[in-house]
Amino acid sequence: MSLKTANTALTTAFILFILWFGGEFILSPETTAPGFGLPNRPSGDGGGFLVVKGIRDVVMALVLGMLLVTGHRRALGWVLLVEALAAYGDMTTVLAHHGSVATALGFHCLTATLMVVNGLLIMRETRTVAAAAATPAPQPA
Repeated sequence: MSLKTANTALTTAFILFILWFGGEFILSPETTAPGFGLPNRPSGDGGGFLVVKGIRDVVMALVLGMLLVTGHRRALGWVLLVEALAAYGDMTTVLAHHGSVATALGFHCLTATLMVVNGLLIMRETRTVAAAAATPAPQPA
């Protein structure tokens, strides 16, 4: 299996997972919230923040999907690296609010770290293409 194929498969898995998880937060926030790792779900009007989280996830997945489908692989690598910050932020939020350490590390941190690895692998895959594009063509004498 080539590096490009492995990267594409892993990115596709991220897109589908993030779409599913985000969709769950939009459609069924009350049943999805406990899996996020926080000790209490927001009460009153605070539940709307769960839908906001779901919308954020869906948009992030759509951005990844757009870059994958259009073949902008170098940009895809960069976006994976940047979007991993959201998962690290989720981990930090769970830990800061005395949530489940197992969920913070086993779910959010692991997801973020895999996104970083996938992003770096895509950057490696596209390195030679980017280097070739940056090298000026020889001028005729």
